[in-house]
Amino acid sequence: MKGIIIVTDSLGVGAMPDAKLYNDEGVNTFANIWKSTGGLKIPNLLSLGWGNITGLMDGELAVENPKGCYGKMAEISMGKDTTTGHWELAGIRTEVPFKTYPEGFPADFMAEFEKRIGIGCIGNYPASGTEIIEKLGDEHEATGKPIVYTSADSVFQIAMNVGKFGLERLYEICKIARELLVDDWACGRVIARPYIINEEGKRERTSDRHDYSVTPPEDTILDLLKANGKKVYAVGKISDIFNGKGITDSAPTKSDMDGVDKTIEAMKMDFEGLIFTNLVDFDAKYGHRRDPKGYGKNIEAFDERLPEIIQALGDEDVMMVCADHGNDPTAKGTDHTREYVPLLVYGKNIKQGIDLGIRESFADLGATICDFLGTKSTGLGKSFKEEIL
Repeated sequence: MKGIIIVTDSLGVGAMPDAKLYNDEGVNTFANIWKSTGGLKIPNLLSLGWGNITGLMDGELAVENPKGCYGKMAEISMGKDTTTGHWELAGIRTEVPFKTYPEGFPADFMAEFEKRIGIGCIGNYPASGTEIIEKLGDEHEATGKPIVYTSADSVFQIAMNVGKFGLERLYEICKIARELLVDDWACGRVIARPYIINEEGKRERTSDRHDYSVTPPEDTILDLLKANGKKVYAVGKISDIFNGKGITDSAPTKSDMDGVDKTIEAMKMDFEGLIFTNLVDFDAKYGHRRDPKGYGKNIEAFDERLPEIIQALGDEDVMMVCADHGNDPTAKGTDHTREYVPLLVYGKNIKQGIDLGIRESFADLGATICDFLGTKSTGLGKSFKEEIL
């Protein structure tokens, strides 16, 4: 038996009650994409019950007999970032949000970092990744100085022209930053942001992005499954998010459709355990870039692949589609949004049309996966296995 978790990164379904604390009142990633694009062609998601999720577009997309179970999940952790969301899915509650740097990283850190890497940096302020490489690209390429920037999330991002300076050099200085960004300089993730000059002479980010996360402070369901002899197969940036902790196998991806391919390949393998997939393009290519049209097309592309994923399910397998936070492309700014996330559950032996309501924590998903795989959970979250069998 396999549990398959597919995270449609940032595809939120409406503002949480505490969204005002994050300046996110009125956000709704999916609904605002639907409205701003004039609708989407997503028959497979709708057939599973996507439109039946409580409160989603006032039920106008609901179908009479959903083939799957459906609901939405609230986040009990503090924050709205990738690491916090995934950790909660896997059974960890983050009580203190990761430190952010809205004014840029402190001078004492930057001095030590520049000393360690042997060169100065440029930037060091919150920015859009695509915009900052255009603004500072000429200086970076002339001097070799890395471009450093952040966002409203706890991230230290480094952009470099790897066609000129090499991907390994970028990874090397990211590892140095990761070593330094602890304690008083704590930061959730260091992200390598490579780019090249393409054939048209334009700066283009590559798929060789790499995240260097902090290690989870305690065991997640991944560790518990691994300790119980189950395989934990990570697709996409999942291994990065957990810093490899609890992972037995991993498959990096170059795009969301490559992520779907790698997921299906893993589903066809002979093992018992968890396949944990993150489809990052939703967030990185469309949410942060405030591109509702592109985001909508990516939702449609995923919808087209759903029948293949379903066909690859074994008789005992259970598939869960969810998200880790929101990133409403119609909202102000370029950062994540504090939202409920969707929950779709499907399997050949799973009941159809069960409304799972509003789950109190993302961790309900992880607890349910453990329940199906006969492994104890972390104690956070409530399994809904009995509701759907």
